[in-house]
Amino acid sequence: MARIIVVEDEADLRDDLVEYLDRCGFEVLGASRGAELDRLLEAGPADVIVLDINLPDEDGFSVARRVRASSSAAIIMLTARSGLIDRVIGLELGADVYLVKPVDFREVEAQVKALMRRMQKAAAPSPAAEPAPASPCAAAPADARVDSRKAWMFDDIEWRIQPPTGSAVPLTATEYKFLSLLVTAPGEAVSRQDISIALTGRDWDPYSRSIDSLVRRLRIKVEERSGCALPVQAVHGVGYAFVGPVVTSAVEDSAG
Repeated sequence: MARIIVVEDEADLRDDLVEYLDRCGFEVLGASRGAELDRLLEAGPADVIVLDINLPDEDGFSVARRVRASSSAAIIMLTARSGLIDRVIGLELGADVYLVKPVDFREVEAQVKALMRRMQKAAAPSPAAEPAPASPCAAAPADARVDSRKAWMFDDIEWRIQPPTGSAVPLTATEYKFLSLLVTAPGEAVSRQDISIALTGRDWDPYSRSIDSLVRRLRIKVEERSGCALPVQAVHGVGYAFVGPVVTSAVEDSAG
């Protein structure tokens, strides 16, 4: 059963949404401010967080940034702010969905179910299959001579990742830190310990799935926005590796 936390300071709206989602079969908790959300997350992880922006103790954007750095939960921003800038900021900070009040609870339900399907699909093991035909997103192996026209571009100035053909995908701070570790030595595995230290400043907890969840969400995000599968591969017993050719913006600048 999916665990959902609704963070909304308007008591009536919070209670109504909690009750509605509970009737939909989810485990739902309510919080009126960022501090309450922190306590609930300490008690147990959430699958989806429905987050208001205007909270009494902390701006919802700040909450989203903080949550994204330490949690793999999907974030649905539910707010009265309808401006394009607010929407862009929310998505840049790691929100998966941005909904503007007033909203039909059925739409919130539909978005929660869609997010859960995506996460379950990404977590499911891929069946063994014959190698697929080469696609525009694919490129030469990581140890081949890198041709920038066929390589992924990691922009460490604008914090973006772009496939050889396809749209550039903006990265959150956590996603940027993670990929910067991998693209430094493409084809080589980076340990979970090194990843954990870089992202959280703490030793890797073998019981935590936060790194795997981050990778799952990043794969979904890149494929949905660029149309290409991110060439980040799990290395059993070690960590993760970027298995495609990649160049960074710094390399491109010096070459130019």
